[in-house]
Amino acid sequence: MLKHFVAPGIVLAALIFLPLVHSQTDKPRSPAPTAPGHDGWGRPIIPLAKDHKADPAPPHDISGTWEQPDASGNQVLGAKAAPEDGKPEHRLPYTPLGLEALNRTKPGNGTRSALPTEANDPVYSCDPQGFPRTDLHELRTTQILQTPQKVTILYQYNKIWRVIWTDGRELPKDPEPRWFGYSVGKWVDDYTLVVTTIGTDERTWLDRAGRPHSADLRVEERFHRADRDHLELTVTIDDPKMYTKPWVALDKFVMELQPSSFDVREMICSPSEFVQYNSLIGHTASDKDSH
Repeated sequence: MLKHFVAPGIVLAALIFLPLVHSQTDKPRSPAPTAPGHDGWGRPIIPLAKDHKADPAPPHDISGTWEQPDASGNQVLGAKAAPEDGKPEHRLPYTPLGLEALNRTKPGNGTRSALPTEANDPVYSCDPQGFPRTDLHELRTTQILQTPQKVTILYQYNKIWRVIWTDGRELPKDPEPRWFGYSVGKWVDDYTLVVTTIGTDERTWLDRAGRPHSADLRVEERFHRADRDHLELTVTIDDPKMYTKPWVALDKFVMELQPSSFDVREMICSPSEFVQYNSLIGHTASDKDSH
């Protein structure tokens, strides 16, 4: 029997927006779909008017609930500023070691896409995306909380969080690898927080296109609050073992401020829902005869 691995984003979408066969049984089921233009509690989302003029941004403050104005944060072909689309201008500056590592990854999409039974994306088995993939794949509604000592970012996809320390501490000298690394931030002006992250786990991919990284990866994020209602995120990758020079993965990615009453819907990778998905619709017509 062939195994069926389906990307978490596909599973989540399918289980959220397709009615389940077992809807009238006692088995667990996904929640009802959220209607377009509504938050997780079904409250209407009122978009900014086209002629809206935002107030100035508050200094040293990126807190709030931020939503992308379109679906570009999904980044299904890899990092938005450098997608795996076959265009020469998006070819990354790999080192020989970087190319070796790249060839070991088998993403389920893009110009290097593998068959579902051959793809080896770690998130297919519900491994954590890790960092910086949280920025470079399925970047959806994002909640940012601030205290004088730290900034906490809550991500909708897989309902995870990370902490950025702003209390003046230095990055660790010899960090134990972590899925989301170690992050420190510093305000370089009233409206721009620059964050450096190191110590990320090498098992993670940079993005959905399977770009690799080493333990020497250093990521810079620039959170720039352009005005009260808009936050711009720029992400730069620096890994001399894998790439001959730093490269920009996100370039002033825009997110819009939502009302404080905005409720963020759950979006979680569930192994049991993988099984349910495959039992219902995961078997393609091409392999039905193999069972």
